[in-house]
Amino acid sequence: SKLVGLKVMDRLGRGYMSDVIAAIDYAISVKATYNIRVINLSVASGVYESYWLEPLTLAARRAGDAGIVVVASAGNLGQNSNGQKQTGGITSPGNAPWVLTVGASSEEGTSRRNNDTVAKFSSQGPTWIDFAAKPDIVAPGVGIESLSDPRSTLYYSLPKMLLSGSLLGLSYKPYLSLSGTSMSAPVVAGTVALM
Repeated sequence: SKLVGLKVMDRLGRGYMSDVIAAIDYAISVKATYNIRVINLSVASGVYESYWLEPLTLAARRAGDAGIVVVASAGNLGQNSNGQKQTGGITSPGNAPWVLTVGASSEEGTSRRNNDTVAKFSSQGPTWIDFAAKPDIVAPGVGIESLSDPRSTLYYSLPKMLLSGSLLGLSYKPYLSLSGTSMSAPVVAGTVALM
């Protein structure tokens, strides 16, 4: 698969949903030019109104109507501040039925599959306001390793998550391990692209 990256957040991971909506609309406008078939949204907003009215979910619907599969992270609100399980934490646009919403699974630190679980932090439904059953699917989301960028905010703010790997001669640790539904959604988006 080929990737088209649209940056919608600043270097600290902050931004506006209007920028996310603009990126979705841009992806729709260049769909034919770049053969865009899938959008991954590892960004989210709180749910404050029905998905029939919310601008982000409606942008995702426009993408779906244009023939693009929209994959979104479910959110990381599966537990409250006391560590107790909670429901209703699915974030927007994952609360919409036209979005493929991805929760996180955990392999519980083993290579065996018979003990895999839904990660405790992974948001689950029913969704707030519209009471839809979500997420649609779960994918690996705990300890996901990827490339690091030594100039990034994540690199400096999460030093315990940096990994050396087997590359020799580098002046920095080239890998970073993260957990969350934002790690799970790209696994599903990539699978959809290959399908």
